[in-house]
Amino acid sequence: MKAQPIFDRLWNDYTTQNPSVQAIHDLFVKAGEVVTNDHIAFRTFDDARINIEVLAKSFLAAGYQYKGDYHFEQKHLYAKHFECEGGPRVFISQLITADFSPFLQQTVQSLIEKIPASLLASDELIYSGNVWGTPSYETYEKLRQESEYAAWLYVNGFRANHFTVSVNGLKTLDTVQKVNQLLKDNGFVINDSGGEIKGTPAELLEQSSTRSEMIKIGFTEGVMEIPGCYYEFARRYPDQDGKLYSGFIAKSADKIFESTDKVK
Repeated sequence: MKAQPIFDRLWNDYTTQNPSVQAIHDLFVKAGEVVTNDHIAFRTFDDARINIEVLAKSFLAAGYQYKGDYHFEQKHLYAKHFECEGGPRVFISQLITADFSPFLQQTVQSLIEKIPASLLASDELIYSGNVWGTPSYETYEKLRQESEYAAWLYVNGFRANHFTVSVNGLKTLDTVQKVNQLLKDNGFVINDSGGEIKGTPAELLEQSSTRSEMIKIGFTEGVMEIPGCYYEFARRYPDQDGKLYSGFIAKSADKIFESTDKVK
């Protein structure tokens, strides 16, 4: 698959920043499982210089195609997903900045203006992390009052927000319930917003996720701990034609987004 080097590079960054993800992956391997990836996800803002279409370019060039879009009115998000035969799905969301305060809008514009034009025009943007410099914890907290998503993106920047284990590809840990129990037995915290399992077999998709690992970030005010990335788990069910459902359910994804919320 032409996109494999992209996923390998993103995985390396993802696991380096969030060691617990590698530990979970190793739990599955120790249990005799072969881990396959259902999808990865990115976050961005809706500015034309860095929006969904911009982040999707590398994947489209590698053979991916647009398959569906999703609206999250409560969180003021819009998303699209892309697929390529033999590869994991790619889910990219963006914050609808016009729905927020002048402070948030001005902050986002100032961040984007700090990105070098050469980076905006390259394929490196999706790997670049925080490209706007040392964040301010005061700004982070102020953004978080309006949008946890915006605050996370302000600090973490452009990277895979999460990878997702395909439960369909597991042999013994073949239900989301079994996966969740393994994680809890080993001290990992499940995101229970909307219940530990989002979705139902009738909806053709069940999902769960860990709470984001807390990572140390250097702010202008000093080093603080904030949420990094999380690991997701998805089981898909066949539709009436016997084909596995391949899309996403907005009301479930809405709760999965909260995996990166800073626990109050």
